[in-house]
Amino acid sequence: MSEHPEGASPEGPDEDVIELATKIFDLARQGESARLAAYLDAGVPANLTNDRGDTLVMLAAYHGHAGTVTALLARGAEADRANDRGQTPLAGAVFKGEEAVIRALLAGGADPNAGTPSAVDTARMFNKADLLELFGAK
Repeated sequence: MSEHPEGASPEGPDEDVIELATKIFDLARQGESARLAAYLDAGVPANLTNDRGDTLVMLAAYHGHAGTVTALLARGAEADRANDRGQTPLAGAVFKGEEAVIRALLAGGADPNAGTPSAVDTARMFNKADLLELFGAK
């Protein structure tokens, strides 16, 4: 009997797992909410991260898919999970000017002060007074 689960090797995950993960990350980038939700409902972790620490929420937020962000948060994804560079989905949405995503993240409990730079810091950098007001910052 092998020491490793079928299809796995001591070198790392098998190619089918990598292919599936790539597909799932692409669904988040493309805003394919229903298909992505089906994978999560079937057991894919809501906080799955890529090699840069970007979560599905980060990718959906950065690419402007508020509905996908909402679907992920409803399935237990963390709104404030920072990537390897300390960036949060909310700061990314502020950077990209994605107001619907910003509102979806806030509704899902995102903290405007989390991350480096935070969403508040990012709004200040780009002189977004309306977002600073939304975040309750000055």
